Amino acid sequence: MIKPSNIKEIRRYSLLFAAVYMISYITRVNYGAIISEMELSTGYARSLLSVSLTGSFITYGIGQVVSGVCGDKFSPKKLVLLGLSVTVAMNALLPFCNNPYIMIAVWCVNGFAQSFMWPPLVRLMTELFSEKDYKKGATLVSIGGSIGTILVYLISPLIIAAFSWKAVFIFSALCGLVMIFVWQKYCCELEVSSAKCEKKEHSHAAASQILVGGLMLPIILAIIFQGMLKDGVTTWMPSYISETYEISNLISILSGVILPVFGIICVQAASKIYIKYLKNPLICAGAFFFGAALSAGALCLFNGKNSMLSVVLSALLTGCIHGVNFILTSMLPPFFKKYGNVSTVSGLLNACTYIGSAVSTYGIALLSENSGWGVTLITWLIIASAGAVISFLCGRPWKNKMMD
Repeated sequence: MIKPSNIKEIRRYSLLFAAVYMISYITRVNYGAIISEMELSTGYARSLLSVSLTGSFITYGIGQVVSGVCGDKFSPKKLVLLGLSVTVAMNALLPFCNNPYIMIAVWCVNGFAQSFMWPPLVRLMTELFSEKDYKKGATLVSIGGSIGTILVYLISPLIIAAFSWKAVFIFSALCGLVMIFVWQKYCCELEVSSAKCEKKEHSHAAASQILVGGLMLPIILAIIFQGMLKDGVTTWMPSYISETYEISNLISILSGVILPVFGIICVQAASKIYIKYLKNPLICAGAFFFGAALSAGALCLFNGKNSMLSVVLSALLTGCIHGVNFILTSMLPPFFKKYGNVSTVSGLLNACTYIGSAVSTYGIALLSENSGWGVTLITWLIIASAGAVISFLCGRPWKNKMMD
C-alpha cells in the first residue's frame, strides 16, 4: 500500500471514494424515488411495494455488520468491488421481475450488496488520510451520496417519460458497471498487517465495553431515530406532495431533487460547525436534530396550505437529518481507530441507521394510508425531538469518556 503523499493524491482518492458512494446511491435510492410511479403503473399497493424497501433496509443493516467486520480483516478494495458487482446484477434483473414478491427477493439481495460500500470506505479513509484529511474526505463522500440522489430524482422522470420506470434500473446498472472498471483501475490495495492486528488485539475488549456500555445504547437509539427520518421522509415526500396537493407523480418525483440539495448544504454546515466550533459530535448532532424538529413542527402547522412551502420544509427537515447522519456515522468511528476496529464500528452504527429506515419506510406507508399525512407529520416531529434530547444528554458523557 502506498499512502497519498500530497494534496493532489488525497483529492484524487477522495473524489474516487465520493464517486463510488454516489453510484451506490444511484443503484439504491432509485427504487424509493420512483415507487409512486411503480404503484401507478403496476397497480400494486403502496404497502406491498414498500416491502422491497423495508427488506432491503433490513439486509443492508445486517450486511453493514458483516461488512464492517470483514473490512477490518480483508481488502477493502475487493469488498467494494464485490458489492458493486452484485448491485449491478440486481439492478439489471429487477425490471424483468414478474411479481412484487420476486422484486422483494432481488431488492433484498441488493440491500446486502450495498452494505459492502461504506465500512470499507471508512477504513480506507482512516488508513490513508490524516485526521484532518479524513474529516474533509468524509464530508466529500457524504456529499457524493446526496449528488447520487439528486441525479436519480432529476433523471428518473425523464427516463420514465421517454421509456418506463423499468428503464431507470437499467440506467442505474450501467452507471454501476462503469464504476466497477474505474474502481478496479484507480483504487489502491489495503491489506491487513497481522502484526498490526496482534498489536491492537488487546484493545478490542475495551472497544467492546464502550460499544455495549450505557453510553452507546442511547446513541444507537438516536441513530435509529435519524434513520427513520432520513430515509422515511426522502422516500415518501413525493407521495405526500402528490396526494396532499394533487400534483402528478412525475412532478412530485422531480420535487424530490430539493431534498438532497439541502442535504449537501447541511452536511457541509455540520462539518464546519463540528470542526470549528462545537467539536463534540453528540452536541453537534443534537443541534441538527433540534433544527429538524423545528422544520417538522412548521410542516405540521402549514400542512396542506402551500405545496412549495411543504417541499422546502421537508427539505429542511431531511437536510438537518443528513447533518445528524454525517456526524453520527462518519465522525464517531475514527474515535475507535486506536482499537483497530474502525470498520466494525462504522458498520454497526450504519446498521442502526437502517434499522430505523426499515421501520419507517413500511411504517410511514401504513400510517399515511390508515391515519393520513397529518398524523404522519406529527410522528416526524416527535422522533426529531426525541433524537435532540438524547443527543444533548449524551454530549457530556461522550466528552468525558472518549475525548479526554
